[in-house]
Amino acid sequence: MVIQPVILSGGSGSRLWPLSREHYPKQLIALCDENSLLQNTVTRLVGLDNEKTATGDSVTSSLPLIIANEEHRFLVAEQMRQINAEFEKILLEPFGRNTAPALTLAALAVNKKNDDPILLVLPADHVIQNIEEFQKSIVRGAELANDGAIVTFGIVPDGPETGYGYIKKGNDLKYGNIIAQFVEKPDPETAKNYVDSGEYLWNSGMFMMRASVWLDAIARYQPEISQQSKLSIENGSDDVDFYRVDKVAFKACPSDSIDYAVMEKLIDQSGSDNSIQGVVIPLDANWSDVGTWSSLWSVSEKDQKGNKIKGDVYTYNTRNCLVMSEYRLVATAGIDDLIVVETADAIMVAHKDHSQDVKKLVESLKADGRTQHESHRCVSRPWGYYESIDDGDRFQVKRITVNPGSSLSLQMHHHRAEHWIVVKGTAKVTRNGEEVLLAENESTYIPLGVSHRLENPGVIPLELIEVQSGSYLGEDDIVRYDDVYGRAAVLETNTKENS
Repeated sequence: MVIQPVILSGGSGSRLWPLSREHYPKQLIALCDENSLLQNTVTRLVGLDNEKTATGDSVTSSLPLIIANEEHRFLVAEQMRQINAEFEKILLEPFGRNTAPALTLAALAVNKKNDDPILLVLPADHVIQNIEEFQKSIVRGAELANDGAIVTFGIVPDGPETGYGYIKKGNDLKYGNIIAQFVEKPDPETAKNYVDSGEYLWNSGMFMMRASVWLDAIARYQPEISQQSKLSIENGSDDVDFYRVDKVAFKACPSDSIDYAVMEKLIDQSGSDNSIQGVVIPLDANWSDVGTWSSLWSVSEKDQKGNKIKGDVYTYNTRNCLVMSEYRLVATAGIDDLIVVETADAIMVAHKDHSQDVKKLVESLKADGRTQHESHRCVSRPWGYYESIDDGDRFQVKRITVNPGSSLSLQMHHHRAEHWIVVKGTAKVTRNGEEVLLAENESTYIPLGVSHRLENPGVIPLELIEVQSGSYLGEDDIVRYDDVYGRAAVLETNTKENS
C-alpha cells in the first residue's frame, strides 16, 4: 500500500503577526522547538514505513510532494536541506488559490506515474505531539482510502473551541464514522453543546484518498477547477527541484477549499450509484493548527506561573502569558493572559481572548499602505540574506550576508548607486565585465547604470555593508541579465525579488 504525502505549504498565517509575514509565513518559523512547522511536518512521517495495516499489509511512504507559493521556493528548499530531508518535488503556485486546486495539482502530478497512490494531505503549519498515534491513524485512514473513500481526520475536542469548524459524526465504521455534517465555527454556547454531545469533532484539514478518487470527485463537483488545474500541469515546466505550473491557466482557476469544493458534497448521497463515501476518523494526538497566539500558548511548555517565554525576557508578577523577544529585552510586570511579541520592526500586544483579532491588525496595515505585514527587517534570499539597518531621504543602509559559494544576480539599477564595504570574508565583485577581489575593510563603488555582480568565493560567510543612494530606492529597481537561481528573464524588472 503506497502512501504519497502531499504537504500544503501555501498559507500566510496572518494571525501570528508580527512573526509570520507574507514573505516568511508561520509554516517556515520555529515556534515550538528548533525546527520550523514545515520541517516538523516532514519529520513526523519518518517511521511510517514500519507500520502495517490490520490485515498485515505493509505500508510504503513515498517522498513528500510539497506545494508552495512561488515566492517561498528557496526558503522551502533550504529548510529541507537543513534537516537532510529528501522530497519528490516542490510544486510552485504562482498565486494562492486555496486547498482544492493545490490538491488537484498534486493529484495530477503524481498520477503521471499511473500507480494511483493514496494521497496523504497535510497542512504544513500544524503541531502534532503524539507521533505514534498520528501514524496509527494514518494507517487506518489508508485502509479506508484504499477502498475508495475520501477520509478526513477529526480532532477529539478537549474544550468548546470557537476557532475551529466542526464535523458531526454519522454511522459507525470500522475505524471512524460516515460524515453527517460540516459546521462552521460556532459561537461559545453552540461549541459547548457540540462538545458535551460527544457527536462532534474539530475539522483538522488533513485528508486521505486515492489520487484517481480525488480527480474524479473534483471533475464531478468542480469541473472548472479540474480543467484549469489540468492545463496548469500540462503547460508547466520542470526547474531542477521545482515544478512551475502554467501561470495563465492557474490564474483562471477558481479558488476554493477542499471542504467546500468536495467534502460537503459527499453528505447524504449514499443512495447514489456513483457515490463517494466521506469518512471521518477521530484523532487524539495532541493536535493544534497553531492558528492564533493563544493556541500556540495552549500547546507550549510553560513555567510554574503558566507563562510561555522565549528570548530575552524578564517577568515579574506575570501569569498565563506568552512573551517572545527576538531582538531586545522585553520586561513585564503585573499582567495576566496577554500576548507580547517583539521583532526588529514591530511589537504586538493582545489579550489572549482576542488573539483572533490580530488578523484585523494586519488588514489595517495593508489598507494604510504599510509594509510590515509583508517582510521582516531581515529578508532571506537563495544566496543568503540582507537586513535593513537605516534609511532616510535618498539613502538606505543594509547588512548583506552571502553564503559560501553563492552569488547574487548580474544586475543593474536605473536610479541608485551603491557602496559596498567588506566586513568579513572575501568578495568577488564583477563591474562592467571587470572582476576584482575585496578583502576585509576594503570597499568598492557601483555607479547607477553599471552592471554588477557580488559573489562569495570563500568558505566562510561574506558579510558587507551596502549604502544605497539615489532618487529612488525601491526593491523593483532591478534589471537582471543573468541569475543562477532563474528568478527573472533577461532585462526584465522583477518587483518581488531583491538582489
